[in-house]
Formats: sequence, C-alpha cells, structure tokens
Amino acid sequence: MRSNEMGRLKLVFSDVFSFLCLIFVMGFVLRVSANGEGDALNAFKLSLVDPNNALESWNSLLMNPCTWFHITCDGNDSVVRVDLGNANLSGKLVPQLDQLKNLRYLELYSNNISGTIPKRFGNLKNLESLDLYSNSLSGPIPDTLGKLTKLTTLRLNNNSLSGTIPMSLTTVPLQLLDLSNNLLTGVIPVNGSFSLFTPISFANNRLRNSPSAPPPQRTDTPRTSSVPPYI
Repeated sequence: MRSNEMGRLKLVFSDVFSFLCLIFVMGFVLRVSANGEGDALNAFKLSLVDPNNALESWNSLLMNPCTWFHITCDGNDSVVRVDLGNANLSGKLVPQLDQLKNLRYLELYSNNISGTIPKRFGNLKNLESLDLYSNSLSGPIPDTLGKLTKLTTLRLNNNSLSGTIPMSLTTVPLQLLDLSNNLLTGVIPVNGSFSLFTPISFANNRLRNSPSAPPPQRTDTPRTSSVPPYI
C-alpha cells in the first residue's frame, strides 16, 4: 500500500513539474518576443527628436512595450499598432522596425520625419496600413513593399519621394493609395490594383500616363455565306 502511495505521489510531482516547466518555457518565449519588439521600438525612439515627450513612456527597462503609450498589442502581447501621427516628431525611420512581426498598422503621418523608407519594411508581412504622409521623406519608394501581401492602405503623399513607382506595388491588394505631392517620375502603372485609382492619387508629381494599349487586331478571315447566290 505504501509503495502505491509513493508511486502516485511521484506521478503527481512529475506532472506538476512538467506543467511548471511548460509555463516557464512559454513565459521565456513571450519575454524574448517582447524584448525583440521593445528593442526595435527603442532603436526607433533613439533616432527621433521628441520635443513634446510623446515617447516618455517608452522605457527600455520595461520588458513589455504593450504598456507604452501609442502602442497597441494583441492578446499575445505582440505589437500590432504604432500610432504616432501628428506627434511633432523629427528624425529618421529605422530598419529595425521590421522586428514587429505582427504589426498591422504603422501610423507616423504629419510629423517631420526625414530620410528614406527602409527596404526592410517589406518584411512586415502582416502590415495592412502604412501611413507616412505629410513628412519630409526622400529617396525612392522601396520595391520591397511589393511583398506586403496584406497591405490595403498606402499613403505616402506630401513628402519628397523620387524615382519611379515600383511595378511590384501593382501586385499588392491596395484599396486606398495616395502618392500625390511628391517628386515621382516615370509612368503611372495601370495594371493590378492600380487600375482602381484615379489621377488624384498621383497628382502633383512628374508622372505621365501609361500609353493606351492599341486595339487588338483581327486575325480571323471574313466569313462567306453558305447560301448560294440567286441565279
């Protein structure tokens, strides 16, 4: 009898120990994820000038950025939204933001952010909305944005972006696009999602319309009647 009780106690202890190990591992994974996202956001903070202290709560000593203002997280404590529109920020974008693997909304509009759009933003595979309008951004629109297969809103208007519109963007399921008031050159694409947009999306650039496709040529031969002519 005593040996049976000891056996049951060992089984209970083993189950409890396994459960505690699982909790520890899950907690460690979440902390690593939170640290990676926190490090990325802290790198962004260090690249910015913030006269209004909008980022005062972004404390690098806090493990979880979900407690910071202007940050929204999902149920797994992963960052899904960065909302810093109209925050009087200046400085640069940083490529480390691609560590926000579950980011859906990046809203940095109406600031004075300068420099270029990092190519690594194309790694934000869950991004649905990218709002960088009304800043001082320059350089090209990265063709890597064509990898954003969930992106439905792209507003880059009122900057100083130059170069051509990447053809890769035509494969993105965009529903809202504004590239107006930049220094873009070349031809406005008309294929893919770009067929939905009116000239206002491209106004005040150095763009030209895509030449109209020539009408298809007939290759069939004229039909002849099978009814014999009257005699």
